[in-house]
Amino acid sequence: MPDSFFVMIWDENDPVIRAENGWKLPLVEEFYTIQGEGFHTGKPAYFIRIGGCDVGCEWCDTKFSWNPSLHPLVSIENIAEKVLACPAKAVVVTGGEPLMYNMEPLTTMLRAQGITLFLETSGAYPLTGQWDWICLSPKKNMPPLDDIYEKASELKVIIREFSDFAWAEKNARRVKKNCYLYLQPEWSRYEKNIPEIVEYAKNHPEWRISLQSHKFMHIP
Repeated sequence: MPDSFFVMIWDENDPVIRAENGWKLPLVEEFYTIQGEGFHTGKPAYFIRIGGCDVGCEWCDTKFSWNPSLHPLVSIENIAEKVLACPAKAVVVTGGEPLMYNMEPLTTMLRAQGITLFLETSGAYPLTGQWDWICLSPKKNMPPLDDIYEKASELKVIIREFSDFAWAEKNARRVKKNCYLYLQPEWSRYEKNIPEIVEYAKNHPEWRISLQSHKFMHIP
């Protein structure tokens, strides 16, 4: 099957898009950097950005990843080879929305090599793959599926407007008790929103604040 081939399967009850059932994935980019957000901020990790997302957040800073047909289908063997050449044995799979695809082949291959696996997801598609850490970032326009909540290691809610605090609390009520809770300002409104977020966290100390520290450091 040629690399340019991409199959989309849309099913009303299970809207999962698969590229060769996960053995090849539309790869937007891959790079070694420092995790800039959430619980693992400051941790060196190899990032794998998968193409394809129909959640459609207006403020998304990776809109270039939305259309999977713009990115080459790359075999998971090729991806794994580059991962294993990286000094850090930690991989963050992000997107786009990685769970549009079957993540079992990639994660099984990497886990067998002792790689620690982190997932960043909206939770809008069924969970596949074997993960050491799941960052759930729920979106109003395409909310998470029920099953993902109990598996989330951290809940990261983007705060763009004041009503997003209520959205954060709605999702916080659904995760497990030991799930870490984060409020993160939407980048384009950082200066406007950060005072409100700080005050909210001070009044609701179960919440922590996540910043996109990689943007302050001017790194990927």
